[in-house]
Amino acid sequence: MTVTPLRLDAVVKTYEDVLAVDGVDLELAPGELLALVGPSGCGKSTLLRSIAGLVAIDTGTIHLAGALVDDGRDHLPPERRPAGLVFQEHALFPHLTVADNIGFGLRDHRTDERQTRIDELLELVDLAGFGDRFPHELSGGERQRVALARALAPSPALMLFDEPFASLDHNLRIKLRHDVAAALKATGTPAVFVTHDQQEALAIGDRIAVMRNGRIRQLGTPAEVYHQPVDDFVAAFMGTASFLPIANDATTVLGPIDLDGAAPADAVAMVRPDDIVFTASATGEAEIVGAAYHGSGWHLHASVHDGVDVYFTVGHLDAPAVGDRGTLALTPGHCQVVVPRR
Repeated sequence: MTVTPLRLDAVVKTYEDVLAVDGVDLELAPGELLALVGPSGCGKSTLLRSIAGLVAIDTGTIHLAGALVDDGRDHLPPERRPAGLVFQEHALFPHLTVADNIGFGLRDHRTDERQTRIDELLELVDLAGFGDRFPHELSGGERQRVALARALAPSPALMLFDEPFASLDHNLRIKLRHDVAAALKATGTPAVFVTHDQQEALAIGDRIAVMRNGRIRQLGTPAEVYHQPVDDFVAAFMGTASFLPIANDATTVLGPIDLDGAAPADAVAMVRPDDIVFTASATGEAEIVGAAYHGSGWHLHASVHDGVDVYFTVGHLDAPAVGDRGTLALTPGHCQVVVPRR
C-alpha cells in the first residue's frame, strides 16, 4: 500500500496575537516536489518548521509517512520524525570531515554499511573523492551538497528545505537546484521547498503552493499557477503581469475576452509579457514609456491612450525606443485570463 508522505489537516499556529498559519490543508504525493512560496511573513517558514517539529501547532493534525506527529496536544520532537531538514546556512560540523558529516545520522549502522551509504551519497551529490575534506575546504555550493547528503543519509520519508540556495550566486543557484531536484528524483524522496524566488519555485516544483496571510491561496502545477492564477495577488506574485480593465462589452485594450457568462464584479483581465505582440506605428495608441535590457531580450512598459499600463517582452535585436508608438495585440494562441481582485 502506498503511504502518503505528508498530510496536513486544518493546521493552525499563532504567535501571541499573530495568526501565522490559518487552517492549512495539504497532501503530498509520493516522490513529489512541492514549492511553498509567498511574501515575507505569509507563514511559509512557520508551516515548514511545524512539519519538521521545530514548532508545535495549536490545532489541526500533521501526519508524516502515515503516522500522526502533531495534533495540537501531543508533539513528536524533530529527532523522532522521519524528515530531513536543510537550511540556508548548511549547519555542518566544522570539526568533522565530509564523510563523517554525512555519516553522523548513521552511527547505529555497521561500519561497512555506513561507509557504503556514505559512498553512495557522495556519488549522488557529485562529490565522490571529497570524503576526507573539511567544510572550510569546500565552496558554498559544495557545502550545500554535503548538507543534502547528510539529510538524505537515514533515508527520510520527506525532505524539507528552508531557502536552501538563498546565499548562493545566481548561476550556482540554478545549477544546484537542478542537481538537488535530480538527486531527490533519483531516490524517489518527496520534498517541500520554501522559497521567496518565484522562478526557483516554477523550476523546481511539481506543484506550487502560494501562501498569503497564513493560508494557501492556490495549489497547482507551475503552469496552472502562472497562467491560470485564482486572483490578481497570485498573478502578480508569480511574475510580471498586466491587469486590464474590462469594458461592459467584455473587451479590453487587447480586444474581446472569451467568457462563460458575465465577468465577475471587480474582475480584470490578466496577461503575461509573452502574451503580447507590439507593432510599431506612428499613429498607434500605445506609447513605450519604459525599457529594461535583460540580456536575452527587452522588458518594455507601454501606456495605452486611456492610461492602461501594459508590460511585454521583445527579442534583444528588436527593441523599440522610449517614446515610440505602436499597436498591441495578443500573441496568436494566447488569451486574456479573467481574475478577481483580492
